[in-house]
Amino acid sequence: MLAGGRVTIDLGALAANYRMLVALAAPAEAAVTIKADAYGLGAAECAPALWRVGARSFFVALASEGVALRRILPKASIYILHGVTAGSAGALAAHDLIPVLGSPEMIALWRQRGQGAPCGLHVDTGMNRLGLTLDEAKALAADGLRGLNAVLLMSHFACADDPDHLKNASQIESFNVAKRLFPQLKSSLQNSAGVFLGNRVHADVARLGIALYGGEAVNDMANPMLPVVTAEAEIMMVRDAKAGETVSYGATQVLARDTRIAVCSVGYADGYHRAGSGAGVPLRGTGRAGGHGWIAGRRVPILGRITMDQTMFDITDLPDGAVRAGDFIELFGPNIALDEAARAAGTIGYEMLTSLGRRYARHHVGD
Repeated sequence: MLAGGRVTIDLGALAANYRMLVALAAPAEAAVTIKADAYGLGAAECAPALWRVGARSFFVALASEGVALRRILPKASIYILHGVTAGSAGALAAHDLIPVLGSPEMIALWRQRGQGAPCGLHVDTGMNRLGLTLDEAKALAADGLRGLNAVLLMSHFACADDPDHLKNASQIESFNVAKRLFPQLKSSLQNSAGVFLGNRVHADVARLGIALYGGEAVNDMANPMLPVVTAEAEIMMVRDAKAGETVSYGATQVLARDTRIAVCSVGYADGYHRAGSGAGVPLRGTGRAGGHGWIAGRRVPILGRITMDQTMFDITDLPDGAVRAGDFIELFGPNIALDEAARAAGTIGYEMLTSLGRRYARHHVGD
């Protein structure tokens, strides 16, 4: 194989996850967050698959993402979460994209340059990221949305992945205040985690993200979503090392036994994070073990530091001949959960997906 690893994206699982989330979000519309190239999985392939199972509204971050998505889905409603800038206003209007306006400056610009095209409004309810303050929203409501063809009011949860966090209730309360200011607009508050808050949230549009792509949306809850992505690395060679020898940079992994090592052709340049190493990185001081792979029906641990282009795994406990050069080891997928691999690296599933490098051979299957 020309590539060192392969990434398989199961569009059938993606569609099944969408249907499951549609049922959970009902009666709200189930919109799709497809920014960052569908969380690294390929918007050109994922967006049509989701359109075919009923998705009609799509959220991206950047105007450039919206322009690219418009070529793929000519009839979709496409929202731009980063709103509008002086440099993007013309493209937004030309490609029928809907900016979500999150500041008085954006509102003034769209009034001037939007040509009466639709827009959304973002009200901050506690993230202190994007969004109008409630006072700014009240002033806008008092002005009667003059010069704006607003169609959606949205905000964003900060802590919905922790259903018992007090922040959720305060954000819902603040959003309800904003909804009363703009009763004519559709409303959107739920992200993937917010969908699992159930009837605590009353809004018209849910924005499905990480759960759609198979990741965990809620902390400490069994993940009901199907795995969508399988990342694998090709085994370059199998070698034997003696007890007392070391593995990888820094000589931080000292072998306690005679060890059989599988060297695979994926490393941190491919988004398989160095922090997931078996030894010799600061994260290991937390007491967490390093990551694992899956090969020949067994979990096998990472040995030593993950390097730019290679990762080493301990396959000593597998039968002789069970692993050969040219075999593939699963880095995450149906056997090593995405979020398990992420936790081993001290990060989250979102980052694992969006970090997947360009050196993998990519395959979309199951549509």
